[in-house]
Amino acid sequence: MNRKILNIVVNGESHQVLIEPHWTLLQVLRNEIGMMGTKENCLEAECGVCTVLLDGKAINSCILLAGQVEGCSITTIEGIGDPEHLHPLQEAFIECGAVQCGYCIPGMILTAKSFLDENPGCRPSRDEIREAIAGTLCRCTGYRKIIDAVATAADRIALSGAKQ
Repeated sequence: MNRKILNIVVNGESHQVLIEPHWTLLQVLRNEIGMMGTKENCLEAECGVCTVLLDGKAINSCILLAGQVEGCSITTIEGIGDPEHLHPLQEAFIECGAVQCGYCIPGMILTAKSFLDENPGCRPSRDEIREAIAGTLCRCTGYRKIIDAVATAADRIALSGAKQ
């Protein structure tokens, strides 16, 4: 057994986890820390449902070895809002009807958050939004409502002048 201790911060909380060298970040988040909002699907970084933020950047957690994130800060969907204080993206997804089955939504929201955080005050075009979320696949929608939701949130964030 070659287990080692992994020190990471998930949603602002420090964790020490005993891991195997071959475990992915996805496995650690779901199985060891209990962050079930991070979904498992293709395990090949093709669908985007496992997307989390690694030091603020959207990454596919299914192909990243957990040992590679030692000392990093991870944000999952559970870390960007709560039922009483939703993130503007979460609010917009609900208002625009962009949530259907919900399986891709955590990855979609975190991908959009990373994009908007990288472009503060930006009011992206529909094509820019489409390109930004292209790595996260949705089987239920034609993406129109998702793009509407990201545009709505971008407008609200730009108007508030605050980084979300």
